[in-house]
Amino acid sequence: MLVGLPSQAASVVPSFTTGVINSETTSRTEITEVIRSQEYSTSTSYTVTGTNISIPSNPGVGANYTIVNQGAAFQFSESVFVPGLTTDTQMERTTIIESTTLTTSVFTQ
Repeated sequence: MLVGLPSQAASVVPSFTTGVINSETTSRTEITEVIRSQEYSTSTSYTVTGTNISIPSNPGVGANYTIVNQGAAFQFSESVFVPGLTTDTQMERTTIIESTTLTTSVFTQ
C-alpha cells in the first residue's frame, strides 16, 4: 500500500536585479530554379526574303530565284521549318537571401 506524504513548496527568489540578453540569428537561403520551355510545330513553314532577288509568284523549296541586277549587291534568305520541336529554351536562376536578426532583451526585477 502506498501512502502519500504532504508536499511543501518553497519560494524561489532570484538573486539578480537586472539582466540583458543579446542574441544574433543569421540565416542563408539559396534557391535554384531551372525553367525549361519547349515549343512544337505541327505544320511546315517556308519563308523567303531578299533584296535584288526575283521571287516567283509561287515561292517554295526548289523554286527558281534569280538576281535582278547582275553585279549589284544582293541578299537572300530561305528558311524551312518542318513539324516537330522548334525551340528548346532552358534557363537557370539562383536567388540567395541572407538575413541577420539582432535581438536585445532587458529585464529587471
